[in-house]
Amino acid sequence: MKQTCLLISWVLCLAVGPVFAEDPSASWEWPSVTPSAVGLDADALAAFDADIGRGQYGYVDSMLVIRNGKIAFERYYDHDYAQVYKHQASQLGPLVVGDLTGPYNYFSAWWHPYYQKGSLHTMQSVTKSVAALIVGIAVGRNDFPDIDTPVLTFFESEAIAHADERKRAMTIRHLLTMSTGLDWNEDLPYTDPLNSWTALQQSADWVQYTINQPMAHAPGEVFRYNSGATLILAHIFNLTTGMDMEEYAVEHLFRPLHIEHFWKRTPTGLLDAQEGLYLSARDLAKIMVLVMDRGRWDGQQRVPASWIEASVTPQVPVTDDGSWAYGYKWWLHRYRFADEERLAIMGSGYGGQIPFTLPELDLVVVFTGWNTLPEQPALSSDEAIRRILDAVTTR
Repeated sequence: MKQTCLLISWVLCLAVGPVFAEDPSASWEWPSVTPSAVGLDADALAAFDADIGRGQYGYVDSMLVIRNGKIAFERYYDHDYAQVYKHQASQLGPLVVGDLTGPYNYFSAWWHPYYQKGSLHTMQSVTKSVAALIVGIAVGRNDFPDIDTPVLTFFESEAIAHADERKRAMTIRHLLTMSTGLDWNEDLPYTDPLNSWTALQQSADWVQYTINQPMAHAPGEVFRYNSGATLILAHIFNLTTGMDMEEYAVEHLFRPLHIEHFWKRTPTGLLDAQEGLYLSARDLAKIMVLVMDRGRWDGQQRVPASWIEASVTPQVPVTDDGSWAYGYKWWLHRYRFADEERLAIMGSGYGGQIPFTLPELDLVVVFTGWNTLPEQPALSSDEAIRRILDAVTTR
């Protein structure tokens, strides 16, 4: 794949265009049916669609509902993002990093939410979930080390700040489950310069910045969302497999599933595994079907079933009541339907990227959006599930 280096305030290496499946003309197509044909209420979905269209949930870009392997509902909503975020795009700040015209200007309509105003939509932190699948494939092929290997094994010890006993105990598993113990605060709005992710984006080496943070807890004790942890995971992936994570993904995931993508890079050229991936809504749905079907796609085991099982098993509690937990970079939400407790498997990306599957109901749902300011209305994961369940007429 050809690359070009853009010389701005720092060097950023980016692929020059989207990467296609080996034969785009042979890409897999979803069959389409009416909602009622798969046990969904067309009126309930239409009411949800109308609420989205009138702006009740801010800027939603797509709504895709798949049941029993068939598209039952699909809508795309047009927004003039060049005008919506025109003021914010014109000035440097926490979400405009490096250069006004660059790919880390989150208000630039050339880069966000669609790659170069095309059909590929930014995934933001759903990228992390896809990165974990790639790691799982490599584990299954014996290309990646045991996930209980200490993280500092992959760094020069003298180059690491705050290398105490707790940091030396951090393993790859802790990177996967957001329980690194690092002192990190990503709970603030991303427009807040005190947000740890915002500070990371201002640094020259995002991996080094993350691993150099002091420890706040022993690894494994506390869930603390940390985008930098996934960058460390990509660093380890490249070192141990001898391949760039994107190249590996194309060979073992994207090409077999006929997925077109674009993927941003960090200032050092490392794949931005924490939020740099762009996919179409339909291709994101393929990823969710793969997870729902325990790693199988088109009759073949693409991701080890054991990895999927571990990924969607609650590894670390997120809320005290147990309603939310975290697996291997997948959000896991307990909900009730027909008087039974069930588990939703979800990705979650800044701005409104909400892909989820309800396996017991054979449902895959994808929402994309671009609500990037704290005061904007937005569709929440809970509300998305509730509105979809309102449309389910058969179990």
